[in-house]
Amino acid sequence: MKKLNELKPFLGDSMRYLYDGSWNEKLRVCSVYAFHLFEDGPGEMEVNGKLYPIERKTLIFLRPGEPHAFHVKAGQPLSSYNLYCDMWLTDTASPVSLNRHFIHAPEPFKFETASAEESCPELDALPSRFSLQPFPWLYDSFVTLAKLFEETRHYRAELANSLLYAWMLSWYNAVHTRQPSDYRIVKLLAHLDAHPEERSSVDAWSAMCGLKRSYFHALFQRETGYSPSAYRHRLLMKRAAHLLIETSLSVTDIADKLGYASIHPFTRQFSSFHGASPRAYRFQSRGADR
Repeated sequence: MKKLNELKPFLGDSMRYLYDGSWNEKLRVCSVYAFHLFEDGPGEMEVNGKLYPIERKTLIFLRPGEPHAFHVKAGQPLSSYNLYCDMWLTDTASPVSLNRHFIHAPEPFKFETASAEESCPELDALPSRFSLQPFPWLYDSFVTLAKLFEETRHYRAELANSLLYAWMLSWYNAVHTRQPSDYRIVKLLAHLDAHPEERSSVDAWSAMCGLKRSYFHALFQRETGYSPSAYRHRLLMKRAAHLLIETSLSVTDIADKLGYASIHPFTRQFSSFHGASPRAYRFQSRGADR
């Protein structure tokens, strides 16, 4: 029985596909593991007899031999990035995903050769459907992986398999991380992630959500597990660390850029959060790159 970080994926194929309701999208099974990342919606995906909604940035994860079907509305085709892989082959010379096969109903769903399935409870527990909407870095890295596989000619297998391994572990962490579901908080967090340079107040956050301060505080805490002030502090400290590593700004200039009245409260807060003073953090980080 293996843990997720012990398993080794082999990416056999990557392709873009436009689902338009064709006959080959009806009930079928595949001989390998498959990921389908949809760019838009709406639509529905049937997996093992259960219907899942397809919306923007919906990820579908299929195991070998899982019956599935794509239910796409007429005149509303859905585009997706598809990855096909042998999830955990270690000593196989000819991975099945290089030549995947499909069987369509009503033919018997039985393959002579299919991707090996290791005993891995962490893998088994991963969801068939997952929204990457709250996780833009996961969406972007999946798209990057798909494009790299299509465009890379040298060391493609080594590159793609390493990236897929890292992406799988990142996805596992996202699955087991508190996921905001309220659309106002999701939209706010997406804005904050896209604009790390902003130093807006918590009052501005509640105004962006169109909520009264007291209700916003309670909702934000429930959705993220942090109070707005604590979350804002984390953003500041992460931004400070980035500026120390990626720029030549002095510690005083960084404190000023982040809105601190002086270097002293900034140094205290940074040291408490990161376990090192700003100068020591910069020295350690740059020293590790040598």
